[in-house]
Amino acid sequence: MDNRKDYDVIVIGGGHAGIEASIISAKMGAKTHLLTILIENIGLASCNPAIGGLGKGHLTKEVDALGGVMGIITDHCGIQYRVLNASKGPAVRGTRAQIDMDKYRVFAKNLVLNTPNLSVSQEVVEELIIKDSRAIGLKTSVGKTYFAKKIIITTGTFLRGLVHIGESQSQNGRFGESASIGLSKSLEALGFKMGRLKTGTCPRIDGRSIDFEHLEIHNGDFPAPHFSYKTDTIAFNPTQLPCYVTYTNEATHQLIRDNFYRAPLFTGQIEGVGPRYCPSIEDKINRFADKERHQLFLEPQTAEAVEYYVNGLSTSLPFDVQEKVINSIAGLENAKITRYGYAIEYDYIEPTELFHTLETKKIQNLYLAGQINGTTGYEEAAAQGIMAGINAVLSLQKEDKRFDFGGLDELVLRRDEGYIGVMIDDLVTKGTKEPYRVFTSRAEYRLLLREDNAIFRLSDYAFRLGTMALSDYTLISKDKQDIARAMTHLENTIFTPSKQNLALLESIGEPPINDKCNGVLIVGRDGFDDEKLKKFCPQFCDFSNRALEQIRIQCKYHSYIQKQRESINKMDQMLQVVIPQDFVFDGIPGLSLEVVEKLNKFRPKTLFNASEISGITPAGLDVLHLYIHLRQAR
Repeated sequence: MDNRKDYDVIVIGGGHAGIEASIISAKMGAKTHLLTILIENIGLASCNPAIGGLGKGHLTKEVDALGGVMGIITDHCGIQYRVLNASKGPAVRGTRAQIDMDKYRVFAKNLVLNTPNLSVSQEVVEELIIKDSRAIGLKTSVGKTYFAKKIIITTGTFLRGLVHIGESQSQNGRFGESASIGLSKSLEALGFKMGRLKTGTCPRIDGRSIDFEHLEIHNGDFPAPHFSYKTDTIAFNPTQLPCYVTYTNEATHQLIRDNFYRAPLFTGQIEGVGPRYCPSIEDKINRFADKERHQLFLEPQTAEAVEYYVNGLSTSLPFDVQEKVINSIAGLENAKITRYGYAIEYDYIEPTELFHTLETKKIQNLYLAGQINGTTGYEEAAAQGIMAGINAVLSLQKEDKRFDFGGLDELVLRRDEGYIGVMIDDLVTKGTKEPYRVFTSRAEYRLLLREDNAIFRLSDYAFRLGTMALSDYTLISKDKQDIARAMTHLENTIFTPSKQNLALLESIGEPPINDKCNGVLIVGRDGFDDEKLKKFCPQFCDFSNRALEQIRIQCKYHSYIQKQRESINKMDQMLQVVIPQDFVFDGIPGLSLEVVEKLNKFRPKTLFNASEISGITPAGLDVLHLYIHLRQAR
């Protein structure tokens, strides 16, 4: 009975991680089953009604490039689109969309229910079935048993979730939804290192009760940017709604200070660690006492704009205090709260318990993705979900001849290949004691990891996985060839200040050159656009707009891109360095006792093997490399 395999892959949880894990698994040909507490809440935006942003937009586009669906859903359900940091360089820009959260949920649910190879049922998972340190199945609260070759857990905030609104507490995974108690106990019994984290959400208010007259208005960008490479750029013209900006004030701050004694965050009622980069309003007032005001965004939750989300006002204060705080703010003097803000504590598993594939080290065939790994955010969850799904299916090749991905045994993105690679490497090597979110500053090679080139970085993987159509791959491959050919031409073609060249520059509205230079320096000028590029190099006229954009960006940042590529090459060479079998790690300055203990325990053969040990940082690898070199030089 224990050896029966009803499914190739089972996914537990229908949030953003679960959606990506289950759909990608089914797309890759695996018989997949999704178990979720409430089918109607598949894809529910529990917190802010938005997708993307700084760093998060990168993740969304990488998920899309690999064959995921978050970008597609967002392009269908967005009600405002903007590029953040648009005035800065392309490496730190981030696409962000306000979404109709109701439409998003319905679209996501229907997408899941209509995906071939994917079935869904509404059940609460109570216990994992383990045999010989291998996950083989699970039991649900209705007494049903499921068996699978691979199991992916994407439980979000549901593991022993505890909601706080003032002194009031309730066992919920989301407000109004039951927490998952049994599964948390099952994981704890397996010996996983677990902890408690905390996150929160903001009040929602009745749109009819807002006085918009004197509020700052924030409109979307026109033309609207989109997330998915499958979205028709020309036809994409969504109706966009404005957001509004208001601010807290001294009266707001005094109200909150006067009620610190009732704040669960300060009374000891909340034990979990909250997100440092998205603190609650009471935490802001406490930590930044010198601030006279804090910016708040009023964001519509649906196309009908009947409710607004007060972004920047995350709180777990009692309901009566929340009402007074809202009414102290300009434009919200008569506002009515439809949903109170709350904090939620939940269990997570230390991500150092995972391999880079997101499979657990203790239990084979068990994968974890999303907030269970200590992250926060829809996009971080979706990115982990798709990677867990991909790796779960890739591992099926070892035992099932139905699956063949051309020698690709696992997909572990390097730090220079994607923000997904940065995030997962950070998690499994460093761990986290607070909710982890992605920032562009976390990526040392961020100039190479731009939103605009996600499809070029990851298309080869997607095609090998079978999650990208041949027609799309052919177009992308042509673009890559055109870009490479153009860059070679521009790097090797020298332009002199001849009459002919000066006349050409004048004809396209560009300043003259005073000395000889290559084409890269000219095309890399700030004023160069696609039309100028085609006139400057007529042989590029048949290139796609996508290719032309890449040529201009690569020219503009040419020297910096080259330096980053050289740095990557040096790192690759360093990771290939063999560690002598008798090498003594003890006593090396710069290596902590914990690092030395792990190196002695695992005895890695190369620096690359050492890099995959949790807790071994790039700085530690540099120190190790130096002392290996010094020993060899003796």
